[in-house]
Amino acid sequence: LHCRRTSSDTQLDKVQIKSASVYNIHGLSGSQHSLSVPPIHKDVVGYRGSNEFILTDDKQSTMDQIKSIGPWARRKCKNMCRRKILYKRVPVLNWLPKYNMDDAVGDLVAGITVGLTVIPQALAYSSIAGLPAAYGLYGSFVGCFVYILLGSCKDVPMGPTAIASLLTFQACGGVWQRAVLLCFLSGLIELLMGLFGLGFLIDFVSGPVSSGFTSAVSLIILSSQVKDLLGIVAKGNTFIEQWSSIIDDIHNTQVGDALMGFICIVVLLLMRLLPRIKVGPPDVCDQSIGQKIINKSLWLIGTARNAIIVVVCGGIGAAFYENGSQPFRMIGEVPSGLPSVQAPPFSVPEVRDANGTIIQEYESFGDMLQGLGSMLIVIPLIALLENIAICKAFADGKPVDATQELIAIGVSNIANSFVQGYPGTGALSRGAVNNASGVRTPFGGLYTGLLVILALLFFTPYFFYIPRAALAAIIIAAVIFMIEVRVVKPMWRSKKTDLIPGIATFIACLALPLEYGILVGIGLNILFILYHAARPKIHMDQAVTPCGVKYLMLTPDRCLIFPSVDYVRNLINKHGLKSQIPVVIDCTHIYGADFTAAQVIDTLIKDFKSRNQLLLFLNLKPSVGNVFEGADLEYRVFYDFEQLDKAIQECRRKSIVA
Repeated sequence: LHCRRTSSDTQLDKVQIKSASVYNIHGLSGSQHSLSVPPIHKDVVGYRGSNEFILTDDKQSTMDQIKSIGPWARRKCKNMCRRKILYKRVPVLNWLPKYNMDDAVGDLVAGITVGLTVIPQALAYSSIAGLPAAYGLYGSFVGCFVYILLGSCKDVPMGPTAIASLLTFQACGGVWQRAVLLCFLSGLIELLMGLFGLGFLIDFVSGPVSSGFTSAVSLIILSSQVKDLLGIVAKGNTFIEQWSSIIDDIHNTQVGDALMGFICIVVLLLMRLLPRIKVGPPDVCDQSIGQKIINKSLWLIGTARNAIIVVVCGGIGAAFYENGSQPFRMIGEVPSGLPSVQAPPFSVPEVRDANGTIIQEYESFGDMLQGLGSMLIVIPLIALLENIAICKAFADGKPVDATQELIAIGVSNIANSFVQGYPGTGALSRGAVNNASGVRTPFGGLYTGLLVILALLFFTPYFFYIPRAALAAIIIAAVIFMIEVRVVKPMWRSKKTDLIPGIATFIACLALPLEYGILVGIGLNILFILYHAARPKIHMDQAVTPCGVKYLMLTPDRCLIFPSVDYVRNLINKHGLKSQIPVVIDCTHIYGADFTAAQVIDTLIKDFKSRNQLLLFLNLKPSVGNVFEGADLEYRVFYDFEQLDKAIQECRRKSIVA
């Protein structure tokens, strides 16, 4: 059916009528037209299926469809070159012309504040990734510059994150060449996903699965830092492996490291509370200048707590080291200066020690790809999840463009790989600091990146004295708040079955490698969706025609596809056998069907016909009718209750006469 709206009414155009009774058409203007054609079926008025279906659409031939590819491609290319698309894919063009002094001040304050958070975090996250401390800093400045041009969210600070660092360690095993190549390939995959509009893939990771994954990762990260906190040696990828190794070596605990680590954790947790302390009246306008200064100072100290801990502990470590005492394990030498700009490595060289023993075997590009495996897909998806979480948290109800975010973090990671960075994305903790600091545009990333560059140029000699226990304390004090225990209670009250994929993901991620753990959660989610699709609900009503003939109205609540049709057929047969009255299937909510469904419906029609029981269809959508037509079904469909009642009464009259 093709409908064409004119200035005064809605008209029918290009309609082929083969058999009909009355078809009601409601125009957009509110008018109603009736199309009346004498029925040709000898028993029941209505629309016949198969060769006598009421309306057919004009369809293009295969050759016409092939010929239309050229014009379609030209239209797409033309649309891509439009100004609107350019402004959408390069967001800096939207806000830069309107940039003012207030924006500059807000971005400067936020950028420096985030920079004070990024530097100690980058040093700490490197240890999670199993890499030298410098590699965390290498991945913390170029991405900030790229995101200014392509990022769509002002609150996203690009750089290493705890989750990305752990995934990098599990994929690369501490080999920096693999980590840098992983950064390049992950960025390339993220960019391609963005260009092909695959941002919707994160929709397959539900809230419970995401919470279970994040909570498990937090525990694994916490466990990975216990060794530095206690000054012992421990290895392992999974939660169980790590704690087994920790227990085996716990008798070698270093008192100095443990004491400093636990003190730092307590101090960090207390400093975290400082921004909540308010001196004077609650309203800022009513506060005196002194009260405002105190409140701002408390906020700054609480926000920059990581940097303060690093400076203080570094000073303590330097004092002990200069006096010839080493009660703490230091992070060691950090190369001074910026990293060299070079292409990411596509092989791992062979490394031998002084005795000629091979301590690192040669790996070709193929070997490296094989080693990275499924992480090439998992890391881009998790990076997008982290990034979108920040965007949604501070979007104030505005829509989030997942496609643009994929492009932005993809290009950022590609650029990072040329300065020896490992995969990164936006971190929620730094995003919260960015937002609380009053960031106005993505330009705040410029000052964060410049601060990291200054640290690499001038402060790396002092990083040598930072105790590993202090960095471990920074990580532990941050990740304990990533364990999402608070979502369990509302999830239990809302829908208890949602706890199943969440808990399963949590347990699987602790017991198995992370990529398998999240696949378990996604797989369970898909099973729930498939079960929901395979078991539609059918609403049953007993109706009566104006002449008193009873019939059963059955209304399925969703489409008919192969997992659900046998279930639907059995239910309809069950109700039909029980009632022994005419059955009408209301297809209002059936918006799609497949060939398997058509075959089963054909069997259902034959079941009713074999026991001389009337089966009719109501409000069948044309798309579903096309599927039934292609399978040569003999069925009767109505779009008007008056004609439906007449058909039931006529059939009832004939059965009485017989």
